[in-house]
Amino acid sequence: MHIVTNCDKIDLSSENKTEELANKILKKLKLGDIVFLYGEMGVGKTTFVKYLINSIQKENKLDLTEVTSPTFNLLNEYQINQTKINHYDLFRLKSIEELKNLDLFEDRSSTITLIEWPQLIKKKPKNLIELTFDYEDDHTKRYVKIKGLDL
Repeated sequence: MHIVTNCDKIDLSSENKTEELANKILKKLKLGDIVFLYGEMGVGKTTFVKYLINSIQKENKLDLTEVTSPTFNLLNEYQINQTKINHYDLFRLKSIEELKNLDLFEDRSSTITLIEWPQLIKKKPKNLIELTFDYEDDHTKRYVKIKGLDL
């Protein structure tokens, strides 16, 4: 079980820093974990997911795949050896009823679930890690705050 923490801001002002954070978090992730990614459009949620998935592929000596936001199809699935990664984007959903058909938290024993725009989910699942991406005042710097994972 993860220790719930609220960490200070972690600077993500470059893609290198985003990749470094993805690698650090990857070392702590376990099958069954769910990661909520909060933040406005363009702040780096999908870029973080790309580096996370590509890092798992590199570790398994697999070709890197293109990782895009599943805004229109709601879910992109990645099978990496025995690990399945479900990457959801709930931006277009407008009601809790629409969530019910997605089976977000069904049979997670061999899955890591990444959910962008999770605001509609009221009942927080176990093994939850929350990443909140944001800009500094001038929008030239980005950062993330992490809850539910001790780095």
